[in-house]
Amino acid sequence: MSEQAAIGKLAAQADQSEGALFKLMITALALGIAPLSSYFLSRDYLWNGNTIYAALTAILAANLVLVAYITEAVREESLSRARDKRREPENKKDR
Repeated sequence: MSEQAAIGKLAAQADQSEGALFKLMITALALGIAPLSSYFLSRDYLWNGNTIYAALTAILAANLVLVAYITEAVREESLSRARDKRREPENKKDR
């Protein structure tokens, strides 16, 4: 029975790691695309050729992507801990 539980835990961890890898790939793409596109688009259409403001816009875009990734990681960790607490078997003392 303990082998089945270990296999179940490994399968759950594999699913979680695949999700984490997917989120990391999306974030890596967003870190490449968002600042570059925001720089050029804001330089041409928002700031009328001012490269300083366009660079600040790109920095803001990169920071927003990083904050979104960190927020999602913290939220995922708290959900994981809550799931683990629910799965813990009851001790005889707790009954």
